[in-house]
Formats: sequence, C-alpha cells, structure tokens
Amino acid sequence: MLRKMKLGKISLVVFITVLIWVWADLELDEELSDKPAVVIIDKSSTPSLWVSLNEDKSDEFDIRVTLSGPHGAVSETNRKLRTGERLEFDFDASAENMKEPGTYPLALLGFLRKDKHIRRSGLKVKSCEPEQLLVNVVALEKKTLTIRCLGEDQISIEPDIIDPPQVDALVPEYWGFEKLAAYVELRRSEIDQARSEPVVKKPYVVFSEGQTREIPTVVRIKMPPEEDPRKPYTIKNARLGVIFSPLLKGYDVVLENEPQVMGPIAIRATPAAQQVYENTTYQVLLEIYDSDRNPESTEFIRRTLVYNFPEDLVRSGQIALDQQPVEARFKLKPLSP
Repeated sequence: MLRKMKLGKISLVVFITVLIWVWADLELDEELSDKPAVVIIDKSSTPSLWVSLNEDKSDEFDIRVTLSGPHGAVSETNRKLRTGERLEFDFDASAENMKEPGTYPLALLGFLRKDKHIRRSGLKVKSCEPEQLLVNVVALEKKTLTIRCLGEDQISIEPDIIDPPQVDALVPEYWGFEKLAAYVELRRSEIDQARSEPVVKKPYVVFSEGQTREIPTVVRIKMPPEEDPRKPYTIKNARLGVIFSPLLKGYDVVLENEPQVMGPIAIRATPAAQQVYENTTYQVLLEIYDSDRNPESTEFIRRTLVYNFPEDLVRSGQIALDQQPVEARFKLKPLSP
C-alpha cells in the first residue's frame, strides 16, 4: 500500500514537471508580426497544367504573415528578412488535389501551416492576410507555335534565319491560331553577334502578363547585315588648302590638273556628317614638302590629296570617301622679288 502511494506521488511530480516545462516553453515563444511573404506556383510539379493565382492569373502572389516560435528561430528569420530575403511558400497543385481544370478556393492559413520549411525551422504561422486565394487550373495540350523575335524593348525584329521556324509546346487547349506564337528575346549585343554568326536561344511562351514558360527546344537566330546609315553625297566644288613650311615662303604652287583637284567629291556619310564636311574650311589638302623644291626639275610632282574629314566622324564610321582619291600634279614656282 505504501509502495503504491509512493509511485503515485512520483507520477504526479513528473506530470507537474512536464506541465511546467511545456508552459515555460510556450512562454518563451516570440512573435513576428505582419511580415511580407509570397506564394509561388511550382511549375515543375504539373507540366501538363497551367496553374495561376487569383483573377490576374499570376504565378506568384504577395501575402502578409504573422509567425511565432522560439527566440532563436524568430531572430534568425527576422535577420534574413532585414537583409532582403523573403518568405517563400511553394504551391504544388497536385499535392492539394487540384489536378482537374477549374477554379478552386484555397484556405491560405491551413496551406501555410503545412509548409515543411516553416515546420523544420520551428516556427508556426499564426495568421495571414488574405485568408483565401483562388487557384486557376487550365489544361494544356501540345500545339505548333511560330517563333517570333523581340528586341530588349519588346519590339518585333526580323531575322534572316530562324532554325527551326516553329516548335511544339504545351499551351492552353482553347488557344486559337492567332495566339500560337513563341518568343525569343535578343539583347543588343546578341543582335550584333547574330549578324556574323547564329545565336542559340530557348524560346518561351507567354500565358498571361508576367507569366511565361520556357520551351526546351533551342533555336538558332541569324540577323541580316546592319543597314548602312550613310548615304551617297557629292560635294560639288571642293575647297583646296595647301600646306607647306616657312622655308617655301617664296614659292607658288602651280597646279597642272586644277579642275580635277578642285572638282566634285563623292562621299558616303550620314546627313549630319555631310553637313559638317560641307562646312569645313578646306575639303581637300595638298601637302608640299621641303624636298619638293628643285629649281632644275621640269617634271610635275605627283601627290595624292588628303581628304579633310573630321577625325571623330571617321572613327565613328559616319563618313568615308566614295571614289578613288585624286592625285594632284604640281610644280613649285619661285615668286618674283
């Protein structure tokens, strides 16, 4: 009888001790109130379905949650949130028994509380806002899509070659012919590269604004050569400048072919570059060297003209000569005292 009483007392003491520890543990729980989080559709779990959230048919939705848990777990989560990380909850439609086309209400709190990452961290979801989401499930079927190319500004561009020009992909079964397109987006550097060699890209299909799905088939894009922004122009009457040193101060330059030297100049230039060149003081230059001074010679000296294009326009490819350079024929004649 005495032994039974002792066992009963021991059991009572153990029970009370456990209650004290449980109560103490609950008292130690801290709360993380009204924090941002996001529900993200897990696309890999249902490749034959298009799953989206609410009326805007997005593949992720921002929510607010209040969490509770031990001090260490709450502090670590709060630290991650302050550094820019966010709480993410992956939504698997098949795990929620949403495998058939239709619209389903999702009780958000119950879904969040089942999240394995939250449970592993020791945290609990106490509340959330909103309380419910709508899940849209659309059946997909394989259809042939035409590849279209876009630039960074989302404006359509026309390549020389798209190989293959069409791909098969899973899209909503109700899509008509006018929507059967897949897109390849090229950055500026890729467009430039594709002018010399094909660029390999994976196309994507747009289900709704902001929701896309990549197609595993790769396509090769080759762009046409860049169109030359320069146009042909003719400078009708070239102005000639003669360059010589002070040692030739007492000499005059006699041109044998002046009509050719100061004749029209054919150039290729942008409109702005053409205007700059036309307004230049001297369009062509003739360089005279000190060694050209030879009073005994009766032969004409031959020298190719220098076309006085502005250097910055030449470097940027905005202007170039569009004819064979003219060769001047001249003599140096001493001036009379």
